[in-house]
Amino acid sequence: MLLGATLGRYFSTQFLKTIFIVFGTVFALVYTLDFVELMRRAGDAEGATADKMALLALFRTPSVAEQVMPFAVLFGSMAALLQLSRKLELVVARAAGISAWQFLQPGLLVALALGVISVTVYNPVSAHLKQRAANLETKIFNRASLAVGKEIWIRQRSKDGQAIIRAAAASGDTATITGVTVFTFNDNGTFEQRIEAPEATLQEGFWELKDARVLTETERPQTYARYVIASNLVPSQVRESFIAPDSVPFWNLRDSIYRMERAGLDATRYHLQYDILLARPLLFIAMVFVAASVSLRFFRFGGVAVMVLGGVAAGFVLYVATELMGELGASGLISSAVAAWFPAVVGSLLGTLALLYQEDG
Repeated sequence: MLLGATLGRYFSTQFLKTIFIVFGTVFALVYTLDFVELMRRAGDAEGATADKMALLALFRTPSVAEQVMPFAVLFGSMAALLQLSRKLELVVARAAGISAWQFLQPGLLVALALGVISVTVYNPVSAHLKQRAANLETKIFNRASLAVGKEIWIRQRSKDGQAIIRAAAASGDTATITGVTVFTFNDNGTFEQRIEAPEATLQEGFWELKDARVLTETERPQTYARYVIASNLVPSQVRESFIAPDSVPFWNLRDSIYRMERAGLDATRYHLQYDILLARPLLFIAMVFVAASVSLRFFRFGGVAVMVLGGVAAGFVLYVATELMGELGASGLISSAVAAWFPAVVGSLLGTLALLYQEDG
C-alpha cells in the first residue's frame, strides 16, 4: 500500500534535508582540511597563492566527498527517523494504521533518486574537476603528475613480435613511463631479450627508451642512449590507462574499457569502477534499510544512544566489507560484478531482515 501524497512529500523532505545537511557538513570539513594542507605545501612553491589553493581544494573535494555519499545517506536517514520519532510523528503515523514499510517508502525513493543523480550527474562533474585539479596542481607545484603506488603492466604485439612492459610509475598527462623493464619475445613466444631503462615514451608506432640497457642470453649487456621498440599502441590509449578509474566520468567508462581491452591493457579496475557506480543506487537503498533497523525505537523507551552506536557500527562494518570486496575485485580474485554488488545486496537483505524481525516478528 502506497503512502499518501501529502505525508509522502513531508517524509521525503525530512530525508532530503538531513541527508544534505550531513553531506554538506562532510563536504565542508573535507574542503577545510584539504585547503589547510595545501596552504602548508604552498610555502615551498612560487606563485601558490591563497586563491589558487582555495580553487585547487574546491576541485579536489567533490571526488573525496563522493566516497562518503553512502554514509551521508545512512546517517542522514538515521537523523530523519530519529527526529520524526522524537516529535512523535511516527507514533501518530502508526496510530493511523501506517506501517514502517509505508513510511519508509519516501526514504527509499529519495535514496534511489540520489543514487541515480550521483552516478549520472555528480560523478561526471567530480571526475572532470579531479582531472582539472591534477593539471592545476602540476602547474602550481611544477612537477609531473605521476600515477604511483601500483606497478603498470602493458602487453603488446607488433611487427617485431610480442613484448611485456613493466613500469614503476607513469605520467598522467603524457605517454611517458618510468622505471621501465621490457621483456621481448619472438612470434613463437621464445624469449629474446630484456631491456631496462629509467624512462620510455610512446611515440606514434614505437617506444623510445632512454639510456636503455639490453640483456640477452648470448651477448654481453649493452647500453644505448636511445633504443626503439615497435608498438601497435597509440599514445592516447596509453595515456588513458594511466588515469585513475575514479577520474573517468561514468559516461566515458564503457568506451575507455573497450579501447583498453583492444589495446591489450588491463581494464579490471575500470570494470570494477563501472560496476560500483551501477550498484550505487541499491547501496543507497541498503543504507536506508540499515538506518531504519536501528532508528525506529520510540524515544520514550530510551536507548537512543545505543541505537546511534548501532548505526555507526553497521556503517563501519559495511564500509569494511565494501573496501575488502573492492580490493578483491581490483586484484582479479573475484569478478568485478560480485565485488561491486555484494555489499549493496547483502546490506539490503540484512537491513530488510532486521526490519522484518522488529516489525513483523
